[in-house]
Amino acid sequence: MRKHQSILIAGILFAFVLLVAAECLAQAGALRYSIAVARFENRSNWRGQWSLGDAWGAVLTDSLNQTGRFIVLGEQDMRRDALQEQDFASSGRAAGGGKKVAIGHMTPAQLLIKGTITHFAEGTKGGGLGVGYKGFRVGGSASYAEINVIMYIMDSTTGQVMASKKCYGHISRTGLSLGLTRGSFSGDIGGFKKTNAGKAVEQAVNEGVQFLITKLEDIPWSGTVVLAKGEKVYINRGEREGVSMGQTFSVGKAEVLRDPDSGEILDQSMETIGTIQVVTVKKKLSICTVVSGSGIKKGMTVLPVH
Repeated sequence: MRKHQSILIAGILFAFVLLVAAECLAQAGALRYSIAVARFENRSNWRGQWSLGDAWGAVLTDSLNQTGRFIVLGEQDMRRDALQEQDFASSGRAAGGGKKVAIGHMTPAQLLIKGTITHFAEGTKGGGLGVGYKGFRVGGSASYAEINVIMYIMDSTTGQVMASKKCYGHISRTGLSLGLTRGSFSGDIGGFKKTNAGKAVEQAVNEGVQFLITKLEDIPWSGTVVLAKGEKVYINRGEREGVSMGQTFSVGKAEVLRDPDSGEILDQSMETIGTIQVVTVKKKLSICTVVSGSGIKKGMTVLPVH
């Protein structure tokens, strides 16, 4: 009996190891996109002492980062502040201690997320005993918060909208309760998520993020050859972008057809001239060997082989 139990346990452990290994391989093969969050315009009728747009942007940035599927570059105002600091540091008015200011190293976004907050409301419904003080409340009535948002996924290079999603969040608490009920955002994401407003925003954000993840297969992922030396090809995508050992990529010349009147991109294609395979992965680049083809040069486009 014990022998059979041991075999059963060993079998379960083996299956678990295989499951974990498969999950790790799946995660390793998931290529990541660089993404930036633009400020969401608040077109709802709600106005308060805290910024609804800032709260939404902070929660969205945090949720995108937690998925592990994106290189999150932060909101546009953060990047603007970084550029201003670089300009100040390189102006000669800052004490650099002999250290040269490095510019031109900011990661560009492949995708841009922007949108509009169309509706937001929070309050209390029903009767019952209730006592409130500075955002805290004890009572038997129902407190609620809801938000409607239209989210756009854009190609940062062309400015074209690739997909859009109407996101909805709603939270309602009934019965005797003790805790924060009214939303208040001052940069503390964890504290904000404990409020009704924070929970509604997080719910809508998660709906939008999950939609974005389902659309990744339809969004082209690409890289660029930065150096071709003999049989070695260096590309500007590495561990940070989810590139893994053994992955293969097509290399070729990208052709873009533009509308001569508007400059809008009408079509994109690539003439494949070779295939490369990753042998070394570093933080921001990968070293590959040529599997097939010839004439691979710096500046050529790299696409994953599916």
